[in-house]
Amino acid sequence: MEKYIIKGGIKLNGTVRINGGKNASLPILAASILNRSLSIIHDVPVLKDISVMMEILQTLGADIVRKDRTVYINTEKIKTVEVPESLMRQMRSSIFLMGPLLSRYGKVRVSYPGGCEIGPRPVDLHLKGLALLGANIKERYGYIEAEAEQLKGTEIHLDFPSVGATENLMMAAVLAKGSTVIRNAAKEPEIVDLQNFLNGMGACIKGAGTDTIKIEGVQELSCVEHTVIPDRIAAGTFLIAGAITGGRVILKNIISEHLESIIAKLKEAGCKITSGEDSVTIEGSLPPKPIDVIRTLPYPGFPTDLQAPIMALMSIADGTTVLTETVFENRFKHVDELRRMGANIKINGHTAIIKGVETLTGAVVEGKDLRAGAALILAGLTAEGTTVIEGVHHVERGYEQIETKLKALGAEIEKVQVDS
Repeated sequence: MEKYIIKGGIKLNGTVRINGGKNASLPILAASILNRSLSIIHDVPVLKDISVMMEILQTLGADIVRKDRTVYINTEKIKTVEVPESLMRQMRSSIFLMGPLLSRYGKVRVSYPGGCEIGPRPVDLHLKGLALLGANIKERYGYIEAEAEQLKGTEIHLDFPSVGATENLMMAAVLAKGSTVIRNAAKEPEIVDLQNFLNGMGACIKGAGTDTIKIEGVQELSCVEHTVIPDRIAAGTFLIAGAITGGRVILKNIISEHLESIIAKLKEAGCKITSGEDSVTIEGSLPPKPIDVIRTLPYPGFPTDLQAPIMALMSIADGTTVLTETVFENRFKHVDELRRMGANIKINGHTAIIKGVETLTGAVVEGKDLRAGAALILAGLTAEGTTVIEGVHHVERGYEQIETKLKALGAEIEKVQVDS
């Protein structure tokens, strides 16, 4: 078991490069199944979730070589369409494999996926869409089985703009016969990146980034080389790190357009932010000003993945902030841990009322999911004294060497091995 130990109160200063996006890489890795040949994918982050997805692909029969942050995947010799239950349960994003396996082989068998326990994330939208494309779906004994001799293009209207369902259905429709239209599609940048990857193979997709995506089915796909977009959630987390310590941090390898919602809120908090061609500089000001209202929404709204980190910032603001979570119903697990550090936060349903305190104090806390862990790291950076954070494995699912990058900015943070 590992823990982070942080000595707080140090202003961060320096430059950090943001790695390729986890949430962009996962569906792209799954989509490599579709082309029956070589995919070369650059800037794939070194993360636990990525390792699990690569292990799943290897189990299916893919040949994978990783050199630094470039992954070479040859899917010519896929030998099975059943994803092992043990791997499915490690990561929710493994559901992405349904679309490409069904599209290429006409059948797939998976167990229900796992991942962080942040509330219901039903796969119903995925299954409804696949059924509309012509798949015969059976759910039994904890497994989902789907078959189709030939998927056929159709119109799909999503009840909710689900990122995962949008991406899964895009991949399924690429080799379907005829045209597919996905309405009320999610608009996240990661969907645009998947479109670019698939089109690089020879797919015919238009409209990613809008609420209507059109796919013309093709008969086959070919080799592709692609660079993953920067991780906007990691970028937002490091922006908040600069803000919460009153420091000056320069982010490199970013797309500032993807960060507009978080930049707007940090400016409300009194931060000075300037954007360059592929960089953003933040200068924090303590105490931060309260942000009257924060409401998580699908892109381009404020991302749910940054709800916990910005709550940590608002916990030391000079006033009250009202934060409402609209995406996941069980995403306030960090609140009790922040309270242990002295935060004044009250929960009313899906809304948190945060009254800023003068300072947080170090404590022993646990990051119970990925973004909760990030929030506690941020709180530890500003807290008086020493903070010990358990649940490192959750953080490492989504942040590449976060302690190394923070240390390069001047933070006193160590990851230590402790007896279980």
